[in-house]
Amino acid sequence: MHIFIIIIHLFVCFALIGIVLLQTGKGASMGAMFGGAGNQTLFGSTGASTFLGKATTAAAIVFMLTSLSLAYISKSGDKSVVEDFKPASEQSMPADQLPAAPTGQTLPEASDPGDQGPDNNGNQTAR
Repeated sequence: MHIFIIIIHLFVCFALIGIVLLQTGKGASMGAMFGGAGNQTLFGSTGASTFLGKATTAAAIVFMLTSLSLAYISKSGDKSVVEDFKPASEQSMPADQLPAAPTGQTLPEASDPGDQGPDNNGNQTAR
């Protein structure tokens, strides 16, 4: 059942993308915004809805239903993901896997600030 809903969900996702991309925008002509003859269709009644408009509504409803059903099915009863998590204080590491303690290493000595080495062009920049 879970796999079947996922397949339906993926099919509806791609169908919804295709349907939306096939539609023309309501303000398809820019002249409608500046007082052109088409401004009544932009702000007025839209008339009868088209097939693509109805298909978009149907695909959106199916998409939401499959999304909600997948979320409900994926819930694993009363078990929480956080229940399996141990706080850092309770977690322990075997002694053979612990990092080694630092030995008496010293930091390298700082170089002379006058000796800068080569610049970006390869020229020596010593002062």
